[in-house]
Amino acid sequence: MTIFKRQIIQEIQTYLNDNSVIVLHGARQVGKTSILYYLRETLTDKGERSCYFDLEDSRYLKILDSGVDPFVRYLTEHGFIPANPVGRLYVFIDEVQYMADPSPFLKLIADHHRYLKLIVSGSSSFAIKDKFKDSLVGRTVNFEIFPLSFREMLTFRQIHFEEGVEYTAPKTDELLDLFREYVLYGGYPGIVLTSEIEKKEKLLQQIVDTYVRKDIRDLAGVIDIDKYNKLLETLASQAGQLLNVAELANTTRISAPTVEKYLFILESTYIIKLLRPFSNNIRSELFKQPKVFFYDTGLMQILWLKAMQKEIIGNVFETAIFSELIKKYPSDSIRYWRTKDKKEIDFILNLHNLPLPIEAKLNFDKFKPASIRYFNKEYNIEHYKVVGLRGTRKNEQFIYPWML
Repeated sequence: MTIFKRQIIQEIQTYLNDNSVIVLHGARQVGKTSILYYLRETLTDKGERSCYFDLEDSRYLKILDSGVDPFVRYLTEHGFIPANPVGRLYVFIDEVQYMADPSPFLKLIADHHRYLKLIVSGSSSFAIKDKFKDSLVGRTVNFEIFPLSFREMLTFRQIHFEEGVEYTAPKTDELLDLFREYVLYGGYPGIVLTSEIEKKEKLLQQIVDTYVRKDIRDLAGVIDIDKYNKLLETLASQAGQLLNVAELANTTRISAPTVEKYLFILESTYIIKLLRPFSNNIRSELFKQPKVFFYDTGLMQILWLKAMQKEIIGNVFETAIFSELIKKYPSDSIRYWRTKDKKEIDFILNLHNLPLPIEAKLNFDKFKPASIRYFNKEYNIEHYKVVGLRGTRKNEQFIYPWML
């Protein structure tokens, strides 16, 4: 089986030789296990020793839950730690959230067994944070793993692409067709590598049924499943819109505190992201409503429309652009902007205190510049970006999604 290199792997590799515990967070099926396999293969090619434990296997879970000393004894008895060890043993632990109490286990190894380098993964930051204690502060380095970006989709499909190149019309048309596919079906690796639409839909439905409707439902302690499912459907239909908790509570007949609890867990399990408004006044920002986005357009559409679509809907395209931004830039650098008189910009990318307004328009010709002109005048800037698929690119500010 071919294991492709994800963009985040290079960053992870820079921490392989220090004393931190590497932790990968992310939803199910986004490729965390494949990243562990890739890292392990790379280390093996360099002559390094490693071992791998999948804690969905109850035999391995029992060994790790028994404590550090029995675990080290197991490694020694099975030849992973030789009599006169030289160098490090890289220990990969998949689905670490299944451990009853992982914090003391990881802390003891990090502090007293530094010849063991731990690289662990978990399917939910909520489950991990719930079990990880303050004693691990300063001992872990954390990476968020998302569904594939468009560039990664091209890599997985083995389609040639170079960043920053202005392509010919035929190549641009090919990339446009591929991005349309990416918007319609999303970026889960299993979906990207499946060619038949029926199979894509079935795989996405399985992710919804097992992870979104079951695993997360269990984490949230959902009692009324129908209301929870209604909440998911409503959120998916409102992607890209302002989030009103009171309105959500009224629509789903769930109490407002419970809605807030579900939102927190859905965000912690990488299904949704609550996007905060951009403002120079931090105090006022705290009182403004967030927008709700899904990390994956395929998942969003299955929850909302119950089937794959043949045409791209506006808020689905906006969600795809959000998804591309969140995978490339720090999450706290991405905001939206809206005034009381409803001037609005889809995204503000704020890097090094230099805000860049970004509008997502399926058709470039539908772009209206009034809001961006107002924003740029207020913040004394000139640049902006309009991201689209159709219509006429009027100048260098008009870009295709892979040019973000």
